[in-house]
Amino acid sequence: MRLDQFDLNLLIAFDVLIQERGVTRAAERLNLTQSAMSAALKRLREAFSDDILVQHGKRMVPTPGALSLAPHVAAAVLNLRGILASGMHFDPAQSRRRFRIVASDYITTVLLGPALRSLQAQAPGVQIEITLPRSDILERLDDGDIDLIISPEKYLSPDHPRELVFEERHVVVGCANNPVLHKPLDADTFYDSGHIVVSVSRDGTFIDDVMRDHGRQRRIEIICAAFTQVPWMLPGTTRLALMHERLARELAPQLSLILCEPPFALPLMREMMQFHSARAADRGLTWLRERLIATSGGDAGQIVGAG
Repeated sequence: MRLDQFDLNLLIAFDVLIQERGVTRAAERLNLTQSAMSAALKRLREAFSDDILVQHGKRMVPTPGALSLAPHVAAAVLNLRGILASGMHFDPAQSRRRFRIVASDYITTVLLGPALRSLQAQAPGVQIEITLPRSDILERLDDGDIDLIISPEKYLSPDHPRELVFEERHVVVGCANNPVLHKPLDADTFYDSGHIVVSVSRDGTFIDDVMRDHGRQRRIEIICAAFTQVPWMLPGTTRLALMHERLARELAPQLSLILCEPPFALPLMREMMQFHSARAADRGLTWLRERLIATSGGDAGQIVGAG
């Protein structure tokens, strides 16, 4: 079939059908009726001379031919969306666009919260959808389901551009009444104290990896599921926590916490933004990235290309 005779909307249908592996779910995702989605599948079968999806028990599974085509179609759809986005004028005051961002509760507190307060007047119709990091975020970025990931550099994909937002220090934080923090903190006292840590995924956190390299175990007494839970566990105890300095300074005054330097050198954590390479010229996404960097107050670097 010639390209000028092919309905390019069928590529979107193909992409979603392979992802959802079912006509009903694909129809719901594209806001189509089930009959319209079935008609699209029929046209795809005719165009590619392949069944695309076949019934297997109670499930539908892609054919080998469809699986071989899937990554090429997904890339084509994403590139076409990038072309449309880059070629369109973006007016934040009039836009109703939804941006999908993956970020931790720490980044939401110290960066996204302040940025969105200032953006409310500039872009009243823009929507921001924030989700927490999961193990599949890089796959979702590849598929075009995510506009922006904000994460420490080591957890990003080598296949897409990334941009420095800010560099972050880690500090020791504890209750203002904790006696060990009213004198110079040495390594033995640090390791002998009870600690509060964060566990957000199997990959661990940036500071987990750093401390593992130190070769000495902290005495962990409490494990939290989020960075913002940690400071609330410290008042009235003698426990310590290694926290992002920005988050610690944000919450220390209201919780009567004090900060001190760690008794050993810790590397800076580089918080980066990453976006799909097909969206490098996306004017709306460029606008959002510029606003976040302006809010960060950090020394933002230039975009680093894939690889």
